[in-house]
Amino acid sequence: MQIWVDADACPAVIKEILFRAAKRWEIPVTLVANQMLRTPPSPWIRAIQVPHGFDVADAHIVAHAQPKDLVITADIPLAADVLGKGALALNPRGDVYSADTIRERLATRDMLEELRSVGIDTGGPSTFSQSDRKAFGNALDSILSRWARKRAMT
Repeated sequence: MQIWVDADACPAVIKEILFRAAKRWEIPVTLVANQMLRTPPSPWIRAIQVPHGFDVADAHIVAHAQPKDLVITADIPLAADVLGKGALALNPRGDVYSADTIRERLATRDMLEELRSVGIDTGGPSTFSQSDRKAFGNALDSILSRWARKRAMT
């Protein structure tokens, strides 16, 4: 398993949680962004800078993610693409995307985008909170614990 991070919009606090998890679990974490990122020195953590452009980071993640990898993203189309490849997808707020719910999330996203395109204010996401941070940490720990148990059995 490798963790891929859609890092352009990922909150710094989530990156810090991922850096600690990389060291603790000895699992590779790769941040992908169209800007330079600072990462702590670690054999488990790396950053990849992709060219600027619409969805370039997303395309890089989709091209390189493997089945059973974990992708951290708030981007619903990216989550749908990696789920289609057999990877796992987790939102920075701790929501696990699944094949059962991704179509509904895509439809909602598309509807809200259409409303915004005609000038209707749909609001935005709520401010990132301490409970979001905790939910993400708990979901990540659960996923990595299952991964470690499976790895130990092989």
